[in-house]
Amino acid sequence: MAELKEGDQAPAITSKDQNGNEVSLSDYNGKIVVLYFYPKDDTPGCTAEACDFRDNYQGLQDKGIVVLGVSVDDEKSHQKFVTKHNLPFTLLADTDQKIVNDYGVWAEKNMYGKKYMGTVRSTFIIDGDGKIIHIIKKVDTKNATQQVLNLINN
Repeated sequence: MAELKEGDQAPAITSKDQNGNEVSLSDYNGKIVVLYFYPKDDTPGCTAEACDFRDNYQGLQDKGIVVLGVSVDDEKSHQKFVTKHNLPFTLLADTDQKIVNDYGVWAEKNMYGKKYMGTVRSTFIIDGDGKIIHIIKKVDTKNATQQVLNLINN
C-alpha cells in the first residue's frame, strides 16, 4: 500500500477495544480523532505517551477530540495497561496487524543491530469527515498532546 499522506481518506478501522467491544473509526464521524500507534503496552516510551494523553485528556475532550491508541497487543494486555495507568481512552487490539499495515506503520526496525518487524510510533489526526489532516512521524512521547494541539490550533 502507498504511504498515507495528509489529505488522504483515513482507512476504515474495526477492531476490539480493551473491553472486547467492537469499535470502528466511523463511530466517531463528526469528531476529530487522534489515532496514535505505539509499539507495546507498558514499555517506557509507550507508557509516557499514554500517560501524557491521560493527563491532558479532559482538555482534548473539551475540544471534542477523541483519542484512540493502537498496538498489536491483545485485549487482555490492553486491559492491564489501561487499569495500571488509569487510561480514560480506548485502546484497539490489532493482533492481525491489519490496521498497522493499512496505515503503513508496520515496518522493519533495528535495535542493537537486530532487525525485526514492528510498529513505528506515529500519530494521525483525522477530521470529522474521515480525512487525515495531520501526521506526526516524530512523536515526542512526553509531549504528545502538545504536538497534537499545536497542529490542531494552527
